[in-house]
Amino acid sequence: MLLPSPWIPHLASTGANVAERLSLALAGDIIEGRLAGGDRLPAHRDLAKTLQIGLGTVTKAYAILERRGLTRSVKGRGTFVAILQAHGSRQIDLSANAPPAVLGARLLARTLTGIARKIDADHFNLYAPPGGHLEHRRVLARWLGTLGLGVEPSQLVLTSGARQALALAFDLVCGRHGVILTERITYPGAIALARRKGYRIQGVEIDSEGMVPQALAGALAGIKAIKGIEGTAVYLTPTLHNPTTATMGVARRQAIAQICRQAGAWIIEDGVYAASPPGLPQLATLAPEIALHVNGLSKSLGPGLQMGMLALPPSLCDAAQDLLRELPMAPSALSCAVVDDWLATGVIASIQQDLRHEARRRSQLAASFLGTRGLVWHPDAYHAWLPMNRDAADGVASAAMDLGVKLTPPQSTMVRPADSASGLRICLGGASWEALNEALAMLASLLKERA
Repeated sequence: MLLPSPWIPHLASTGANVAERLSLALAGDIIEGRLAGGDRLPAHRDLAKTLQIGLGTVTKAYAILERRGLTRSVKGRGTFVAILQAHGSRQIDLSANAPPAVLGARLLARTLTGIARKIDADHFNLYAPPGGHLEHRRVLARWLGTLGLGVEPSQLVLTSGARQALALAFDLVCGRHGVILTERITYPGAIALARRKGYRIQGVEIDSEGMVPQALAGALAGIKAIKGIEGTAVYLTPTLHNPTTATMGVARRQAIAQICRQAGAWIIEDGVYAASPPGLPQLATLAPEIALHVNGLSKSLGPGLQMGMLALPPSLCDAAQDLLRELPMAPSALSCAVVDDWLATGVIASIQQDLRHEARRRSQLAASFLGTRGLVWHPDAYHAWLPMNRDAADGVASAAMDLGVKLTPPQSTMVRPADSASGLRICLGGASWEALNEALAMLASLLKERA
């Protein structure tokens, strides 16, 4: 005899249809602990009769819950709560924007075995020259070529990560009293880096394609009138912007390049997500004489490959060499050898295909939980953006932390801390599939309570 279900049937007060109202009611009770892992849900026919709804509606609602990882069905026994409650010290981190884990131990072992036979020992016995070994720069220039960015190895500087490359770019074009214009909501690491170095940072209005050209032109005109500015840089992420996921079309990229060229401003292009949607020109291709292109392998292949790149206009190459003599940044020779092997064997293309598949799966999962709440997402992104006012975002982030879900602090993405328009960056790549399901369900429940 089957045990009765402890759930008291009811429908949520919100939802597009009855199936959604039923799934939201069950999801809320699971997340809030009124149903525990292993509890049995009512049989389909019994629940349909109790709530006076169609059997097909119950089946659809149960399918939604199982797709979200909240329940599991056992043939001949019924449907059970599958989620583990997030109590105690357990924390699900949705604040770190890492790609999903797709690198397996077997691939890594095979790669290391292969490169052991051909690696150059001098790359381990000698210090790398400023900017990295020429052989390694050739390898990474070849990889950038697969992204549509043709760059000479002599114009490429290698670093131990994309953030180091970004720091070098700021130092090269901003001087000691420079100004950085960027999207008013942008990558937290860039904001923190600019403030730590003492640069003046100014936010520019954004829309669904990213930085607005007219707003940029106005901001540049205002800066030109200020005395004592040593250098002006426009830092932006044209592809899969972090955190809003916005991607600029070709016309927008051309307009930004032309505005910066006319104003005499440098462009610092963050291309760490540029391996995702193909076919869009890099800003460094549209304005090679004024654009610095920052890239890295952590977002394109995996966080363990700490390697960054800075593609420079010819006019800045000597200055970069001088800076690097004082503070070398060359990446690990082993990481370079791994990339060389993967380029030669076609592994990189396979990894990126797996990453795109997993990014799409996770983005669609987030949309299934939060799509009705205004979630902005892109199938190739490892993060999603939930716009809301600053106070609401702070409140949700704090409440989520109490439940064991860590989100990016809203203020860390804001160039102008006094702005009321803000939102939540939800990082989808780092958590396991089960943990991501659990965290998204918690967020959906929190937002429902605050609606």
